[in-house]
Amino acid sequence: MERITYTLDAKGQSLGRLATKVALLLRGKGKPVFEHHIDSGDLVVVMNFKNVRITGKKMEQKTYYRHSTYLGGLKSRTLKESFAQEPKEILRKAVWGMLPKNKLRSEQIKRLRVEL
Repeated sequence: MERITYTLDAKGQSLGRLATKVALLLRGKGKPVFEHHIDSGDLVVVMNFKNVRITGKKMEQKTYYRHSTYLGGLKSRTLKESFAQEPKEILRKAVWGMLPKNKLRSEQIKRLRVEL
């Protein structure tokens, strides 16, 4: 099975719609040999991610949470703060949630590369 490298331009595209395209390519759902239990997806390179379009008031209202597993260790960050500090992580988290929740997910997400 040969993997193809797809290059997507994120300039002017909505974040969620771009993440959907990336998730489908990483899973290999467009291939005629697709099976749920086999990792047959392709490599995806996303270019110009700094020019992605984020609609509505998501920059101020969308919040990402993480926890240190210690008491009181809940930390939050808005989309604007995350975009300033680590913009590549925004697309990775969006695609991560769209991939199947099984052992293939960690292998599929490794084939995603984001270029600013």
